Order: sequence, then structure tokens, then C-alpha cells
Amino acid sequence: MIKFIKYSFFNLIRSYWTIIYFVFFLIISSTILYFSADLTKSIVSMMNIVTVLIPLVAIIFGAIFYYNSREFTELLLAQPIKRSSLLIGQYTGLSLSLSLSFVAGVSIPFLTQGILASDHLIDFLLILMAGVCLSFSMSAIAFAIALKHEDRIRGFSIALFIWFFLAILYDGLLLILLILFKDYPTDYLAITVTILNPVDLSRVMIMLGLDISALMGQTSAVFLKFFGTLKGISISFISLLCWILIPALLIVKIARKKDF
Repeated sequence: MIKFIKYSFFNLIRSYWTIIYFVFFLIISSTILYFSADLTKSIVSMMNIVTVLIPLVAIIFGAIFYYNSREFTELLLAQPIKRSSLLIGQYTGLSLSLSLSFVAGVSIPFLTQGILASDHLIDFLLILMAGVCLSFSMSAIAFAIALKHEDRIRGFSIALFIWFFLAILYDGLLLILLILFKDYPTDYLAITVTILNPVDLSRVMIMLGLDISALMGQTSAVFLKFFGTLKGISISFISLLCWILIPALLIVKIARKKDF
């Protein structure tokens, strides 16, 4: 598996689109810091970009990578190679390359602004942690979808719908749900529904670190009320790890049953 991870990672890290991805975050981070003297506002702005853009790029790029390398994958699987090792290796290499581009692109401008010596270091680390977790999670979902559906158009359509649902529709549906049940205790419902969405989990984790959760939505305020700052961040992070592990296990399960 290590060989497959290395091959995929070094192949992708030199690709045109990975470099563009790095340059985009480098430019957008520099621009946000240039126009905002307040690091808290800069981190909030980065949070909005991270929780929308990274899932989109990861799920699209993950599907593109699998479909484009499908013939090569089938050729390798004709050899005595374990399916799960190859596919998990490719997925991990892809996720690592996306994560490295994101971390490097965001870190360079913030480091030049002295983030290491500021009071917002933990907040910045939470941004990086959320971006990396989303990269791994959404890439795994993309791989599972592409592995399940041979038709590219259908696979891309499902992948885009999942991103649109998690990043945009989900919050609106949650709000409607809370309004419909406003006469009942909805705190635990809000927590449960939030845990079912990695994008919302990332947003909650960052806002808890910024300690502005009460002003940024009901779900974050509920997390703060029930778990407190540190415990809430820990639960959010553990839930995000589950969103990485479960789709990765799904890749293995589909690969074992799939007729290549």
C-alpha cells in the first residue's frame, strides 16, 4: 500500500491542477489578510471558503482521478495485487496531495503575518485541521461513488449533488426542521443532524475555537452549551475522523465485490 500511496502522491503533487489549487489558496489567503487587519475576521473568512470550496474540489477531483486512472487500475489489478491496497493507496495519495496544497497555500501568508506568535494560533490550526479532514472525507466519498458507478456522467452527477446537499441545502433543511419542531426540545436533534454532515462539523469546530459560536448559529451554540469549548472541539474532530474512516471502509467493501 505504501508504494501505491507514494506513486499517487508524487504523481499528483506535480500535476497542473494541484499547483493551481496551491496558488489559489496562496492568493486568496494573502488577499484576505491584506484587506483585513483583524486575524479573527480573516480566519472567519477562511472558514467560509474552506467549508465550501474544499469539499467541492475534493469530491470533483476525486471522481476525475478515479475515472481517468481506471484503465491503469484495471491493468494493475490483473497482477497479484490486493484490490483494497491499491484503491486505498490511490485515495490516500490523492487526499495527501490536496491537503498539502491547501496547508501550504494557506500557511505561507499567515506565517508571514506572525500567526505563530499571535493569540489565534489554535484557531488557525483548527482551520488547517478542518481543511485536511474535509479533503480526506470528500475524496473518500468521491472514490466510493466512482467505484460504484461505471458511468462517468452519473458518477459526477451524484458527487455534485452530494456536495450541493451537504454544503448548501443541508443548513436550510435543518433550519426548517428546527422551526417545525420549535415547540419541542431540539438541542439533541441539532447535535445529531450536525454530526451527520462533515461540512457543518468543520464549521462548528472552527467556531468553537473562535469562541463566537453563540453568534454564528444554533448548532454551534448547542455544542458549546452541552460540551463546552474543548470537549465540543474534540467531539467534532472525532466525528470528522469517522467521516474519513467510514467512506474509506466503504471503498474497501465495494472493491471486494466489484467485477473489474
